Amino acid sequence: MTQTTIPNCFFTIDGEFFRPTAHTRGPWDENACHAGPPSGILARAMELAIPAKQLCRLTVELLRPVPFSGFRVDAQITRDGKTVSTTSASLINDEGKTIISATGLHMAPQAIKSRPSHKLDFGKSADATIGNFPIVDTLHGLPAFNGSGVETRYPKGQDNSPGPTTAWLKTVPLIIDENPSPFQKICPLADCGNAFGRNADPQQVAFMNTDLTLLLHRPPEGEWLGTHSVGYWEPNGIGMADALLFDEQGVVGRALQTLLLR
Repeated sequence: MTQTTIPNCFFTIDGEFFRPTAHTRGPWDENACHAGPPSGILARAMELAIPAKQLCRLTVELLRPVPFSGFRVDAQITRDGKTVSTTSASLINDEGKTIISATGLHMAPQAIKSRPSHKLDFGKSADATIGNFPIVDTLHGLPAFNGSGVETRYPKGQDNSPGPTTAWLKTVPLIIDENPSPFQKICPLADCGNAFGRNADPQQVAFMNTDLTLLLHRPPEGEWLGTHSVGYWEPNGIGMADALLFDEQGVVGRALQTLLLR
């Protein structure tokens, strides 16, 4: 039997359709994608719509599972201001149904005189230790995001156990032979806060996110990007994952997810 080589990217492009590779597959359903890489595709469409401004916020509503068969993207400018603009975008499956809807906020960078930003030092990715992604096993046994799409390193004293967690991550590129923007690059990491900050393993409690809000006040730099993730779980089955995002220069933004706990 000939083993098929997986392209070193999350998606290939087939006409107007984005076709996921095995790196994009989610851990639970072999026919569904992890939501992080598709969020990067939404960011890409928004940045192409308004290239002169910086994408600062992306809010993603996960309406249906993202199909492993692929999708196309519709994006439009909803407000084109001098300093602040907004966009909307949707992922559409091959049946014409919207599976994700999203909005973007774009701002024109301007030079100002200000005091230095508040600094937090998370160390260097090279000083961290290689480790497993929080979710090690899948329900389908096939190659997936948590196994091949992302590499994980943990600072001293951290590992993939439940509880608040700090980690460094590096993913494969979004699209083959295309250099992703900083915002696109951090999207797959931003959608992992519920896993890194979980309060129990999925064998005890499922922690599916229904949305993702990603706010970046500064474009992240470098291949390895970091997250400090905390989970807030309530006995009514509703929770929140709060991830502080950083690079080796400091904090770059935050990612929030609303969680459905079962």
